Amino acid sequence: MSSEKEWVRLLQTRLEGELLAPEAMPPDNEPRQVRMEAGRRLTYAHEILKYNLDEPIRTHSAKYETDLLFYDACENSDWIPRVVLECKQGSVTTHDALTYSTKAETHKKVHPFLRYGILVGAWGGTAVPGRLIRHGAYFDFMMVWEFSEPGAGEWRDFVDLIRLEIEASRRMQMLLMESRTRGRQRFRLLHRPLRLVAADG
Repeated sequence: MSSEKEWVRLLQTRLEGELLAPEAMPPDNEPRQVRMEAGRRLTYAHEILKYNLDEPIRTHSAKYETDLLFYDACENSDWIPRVVLECKQGSVTTHDALTYSTKAETHKKVHPFLRYGILVGAWGGTAVPGRLIRHGAYFDFMMVWEFSEPGAGEWRDFVDLIRLEIEASRRMQMLLMESRTRGRQRFRLLHRPLRLVAADG
């Protein structure tokens, strides 16, 4: 079995072939492309250390390393974080679940539209462990693969899930950033459903 870092990089290479294809690009007015990076550091705290009148003039940011970060690459080197995927191989403990969930919480406080999930490969079973469900309060999604290499159905579900989460992040950002904009689209219902995929499905 390869190390977790090697496994994540192999995962990134395979995903790039799927998510960077032209048909996966969003057909809207803002030029952007899905990109991903293993080990990218992402801000989880942005602290204001000094003000001039009402404006902050001295700040400090703290960052955590992420296993795999999906982001929109925009023009002029700008980028927008969309999805963080934490990856484990072989096992996931209660401590892991609590630690990763806390990371998700802190990252989401700085990026309120960020989506966060965990993938456990070589799990040896086909069911998401109860400890992850119980203690992963800030995860938007959880997935297990029985082996390090996913089956065809597992891979299809995984790629579809990442695409859905990227789009969910974009939509949530739109809702948050345009909430006071005149002429904005208005919604009377926002629902975050719970989706389950059976182990044999």
